[in-house]
Amino acid sequence: MILNLGVIGTGAIGREHIRRCSHVLRHAKVVALNDINRSQCEQVNRELDLQATIYDNPDDLIASPSVQAVMVTSWGPTHEAFVLAAVNAGKAVFCEKPLAVTAQGCMNIIEAEMAAGKRLVQVGFMRPYDSGYRALKQVLEQGEIGQPLMLHCAHRNPSVGEAYTTDMAITDTLIHELDVLRWLLNDDYVSAQVVYPRKTSRASSHLNDPQIVLLETAQGVRIDVEIFVNCQYGYDIQCEVVGESGIARLPEPMSVQTRRAATLASGILTDWKQRFIAAYDVELQDFITGALAGQISGPSAWDGYAAAVAADACLAAQNSGDIVAISMPARPAFYA
Repeated sequence: MILNLGVIGTGAIGREHIRRCSHVLRHAKVVALNDINRSQCEQVNRELDLQATIYDNPDDLIASPSVQAVMVTSWGPTHEAFVLAAVNAGKAVFCEKPLAVTAQGCMNIIEAEMAAGKRLVQVGFMRPYDSGYRALKQVLEQGEIGQPLMLHCAHRNPSVGEAYTTDMAITDTLIHELDVLRWLLNDDYVSAQVVYPRKTSRASSHLNDPQIVLLETAQGVRIDVEIFVNCQYGYDIQCEVVGESGIARLPEPMSVQTRRAATLASGILTDWKQRFIAAYDVELQDFITGALAGQISGPSAWDGYAAAVAADACLAAQNSGDIVAISMPARPAFYA
């Protein structure tokens, strides 16, 4: 069986996902494209040899009988409307983060999905598919270091453009930690605080960088996440779990160690797409397989909502400097 996909948004991440689905993964074919810039669709169609139909109206793409499932990789504020349209059409939909730009927007999607009576939505949180995070979770679940007490994490980028703003450190960067750490610990957040160290001279005048986000979970685990998006040296994701009887660290990406010119060195990645390239493959194959079987099982709309609730609290903490409470309603049985 082949899943006919329609893709809304053909920018950097959209193009990467189209390439995967067309030339790397199994049982999928991209048959329809939409983007606010039609010429970008034409370029992707040509360069990836797709022969996909280009739709000027995204609603027409979603409604098309030739499209069995939808992939939303457009600008974040458009996600909610496109996902709702796909759910209302009864079609499986993979949506890159954020699911919606507000927690209420995510709740709107949850309510529509529950009304549809089956899971149709998978959110593009790829880290739970990463082999390193899976290995770390296995250590915790097997009790190898006792109960987790603290997590020390970092999310570092070499640099960001002028359009990157202080709030994007939460909505575009930390959002991945907000999802994966909750999954790692099987725990929800109850409070957030944001503090600002000395600002790097590499940051734009309008950007506070770095930032440290302090989180507390319902079970009392304390988490600190350093967000440093102009670190210069590379793309670096760190996670250390301090347990009652030991410490577990996220494995480093594989690299060749060299001895040369009186130096012992290991390479550090600079491209985020390369750091999680295998996780993206597994993530999208899971969506394709689930959509064909009628059983979506990846990160859910509820996971997207939980991340959005925590992100909203972090944004409030950015502005106030206070410890901001995070209140999550009980998870519906639909998402058990």
